[in-house]
Parts: sequence; C-alpha cells; structure tokens
Amino acid sequence: MAWNRQNRAARPAIKQNLGVYIHVPFCRQKCAYCDFYSRRCEDGKLMDQYCQAVESHFQQYFREKEIFDIDTVYFGGGTPSLMGGKRLSRLLAALEKCASISKNAEITVECNPESTDVKLLKQLKRAGVNRLSFGVQSADDGELKALGRLHTFDQARQAVEKAQDLGFDNISLDMMYGLPGQTMEKWENSVYQIASLRPRHLSAYALKLEKGTPMHRQNPKLPDDDLQADFYLNAVKWLAAAGYEQYEISNFAKPGFRSRHNGKYWDLSQYLGFGPSAHSFFGGRRFSFTADVQTYIQGVAGGPGLVEEADELASFRRHGEYIMLRLRTSDGIDEEEFYRRFRLEFAPYAQKLKKYVQPGYCVLEDGRWRLTPQGMFVSNAILTDLLDCVDLI
Repeated sequence: MAWNRQNRAARPAIKQNLGVYIHVPFCRQKCAYCDFYSRRCEDGKLMDQYCQAVESHFQQYFREKEIFDIDTVYFGGGTPSLMGGKRLSRLLAALEKCASISKNAEITVECNPESTDVKLLKQLKRAGVNRLSFGVQSADDGELKALGRLHTFDQARQAVEKAQDLGFDNISLDMMYGLPGQTMEKWENSVYQIASLRPRHLSAYALKLEKGTPMHRQNPKLPDDDLQADFYLNAVKWLAAAGYEQYEISNFAKPGFRSRHNGKYWDLSQYLGFGPSAHSFFGGRRFSFTADVQTYIQGVAGGPGLVEEADELASFRRHGEYIMLRLRTSDGIDEEEFYRRFRLEFAPYAQKLKKYVQPGYCVLEDGRWRLTPQGMFVSNAILTDLLDCVDLI
C-alpha cells in the first residue's frame, strides 16, 4: 500500500490533495461511553516508541515528497494532548520532513481540558497547529462525572480561554445530549454556556451505549427518542440564531470555519490514517491498522498484523457510500454532479426521496437534494430505505 518504485512511472504531474489522520491511542482514563481504541497510559517510554513507529510509517508511505499536497492534518484519539507538545510537534515535523504540507493546511489537535496548559499550547502554536478541538461535552459537572470525564466545566472554560489568549482563533468544542437524567433545561444551559465560550465550531453528539463500554454494562436509562429529538432540534434552532450554520448532522460552524478534514470523509476524498486502529481511504481502497499499539509498533518494523482489514470499493459501492455520506451534510446531493462523478442517473434515488418531502424530512432545491434538520435526526431510517438496492456490506 505504501508508495513504492513501481508506482513512480504513473506519478501524476499535479499533486494530489491528501488528508492525514494520526491516531494517538493514550488516555489518562477511559471515558465510560467511549469505544474508540485507546489505553490508559502515562508511560513516556511507550509514547516515544509509538512516535518512532509513526515516523517510520510516514517514511514508508511518503517515498517521494512531491506527489501529495497534504492540506489537512488531524491528531485524534485517545487524548493527543496527553502526549505533550514536544511529542506532537515531533510528529508534525517528521511528517513535514518527508511529505509536502500545504502552507494553508488545516492542522487540528484534539485536547482534553485537564491535560491542556500554557506550555502545551505554546508548543503547538510554534509547531504550526492552527485548530484545536476540545471535548467539553457538558456544562454540568454532574453529567461530566457520570460520563467519566476528568475535567469540570470551569477547567474547560479556562483551557479554551488560554488557547484564545495565545492566538488560537479556530477552536471547536464537543457537546453531548441524551445523557442519563438530562432535562431540556440542563441541555439548553449546556448549549448556551459552551457556545458562550465563542468557539468557531461546535459538534453535538447523541450518547450511544456502545457494547463493551462501562456505560453499556451499567445500562442507565436515557431520555426517550422524542425528548432526544427535541434536544437536537432545539439546539439546531438556537445555534442558527447565534450565527452557526449546520453543515452536517452533528456539526455547526461560523461562516468559513467548517472542518476541512472531516469534509474529506463526507466527500470521499483521499486520506491516510496512521497509528493503531487508524482508518484510510486511499487509492479506491479502505483499510485500517490493527487496534493494538504494541502490534502496530512491531508491524511498522516489519512484523505481522499491521493491516487489520482492507476493502476495494467497487464503483456501485462507491456511489452508494457517496449518497450516504453526502446526505449527512447540508450541501446534500446535486443530481448533475452525481452524474458527472459516477455516470449514473440519480432518478431512482430521487424517486425514493420524494416521499420524504411532504413530511418535512427532505427538500429539493435547484436540482439538489438535502435532508432538513428533522430528516437528519432520522437519517439512518431514510438512508436504509434509500440504499436498499445498493450492497454496502
């Protein structure tokens, strides 16, 4: 999969845009709801070994610097901020050494409030990081404790304000709704308090009880579907009034501050993931690396087990994924653009979407289909109906 000599003859004359995701698999403590791969770790030696492995992995993929123009870099986790600014800067410098990073690249680091301080922020700023994403989740300390978060809302506020004081203008904050015991009053207060921190970007996610997590085993009672719909739609309405455009099911941004990296996922653009459990879409293939940091380190060095799964996307599956992903966004699907991209008529799908117009779940404007906020909330059911003729499995 890495770029090698056999590929050189087919090297394109124009650089290909590429996103890079770097998974940091370390946390001080696993959140009670989280099913992303990470492990409790504050072992500097293991973190250094992981960094060395990722650097070696960069070198395996980016054999010729001029081939790709990396326009987004995203450090996710886990808790990237737990590794410290020195290691994160080291990884970014290693990527820039062997690949071409665009001058206006969006470079994001996920941070947890309790592991963010002025030293870290200054190091990230010097390294060229220009976007921060904080997992705030709630303005209610009781809710934060129930989620297994280590910070209070006051700590989150302080972390965001420190970042803003140091010149970080592009900050995203995460919120969660549908929490155990959450009322409309608590949710509206969280939305108001978190938005009052003046982020350029906000994400609002519903809590899901994922199998294997402590919260799934606890099986707490969550607000019912009707109340969760009210949470969601009220937030959409309130954030719109506050100047945030909803551009994807769970994402809201001030004009000009959409997440460029996440946009690659929704547009079937190319991205490469590095680190254990990291996923990629590259060269028409989806693949991921094994979800174990030690196996990843050994695999990069030539041991077995590095690639966990790989999947070639046939054209019919690619257009099905495109429909599924694009209808998550407020831009939706333009019928002519769909035809140009896949040489397929959108008419069979348009016919199915028509029945969702009258109930208010979908609209057609100037040849572009998109879901309304009401439709986005029930998008899983709509997409299942829409794509029953496309084999995505």
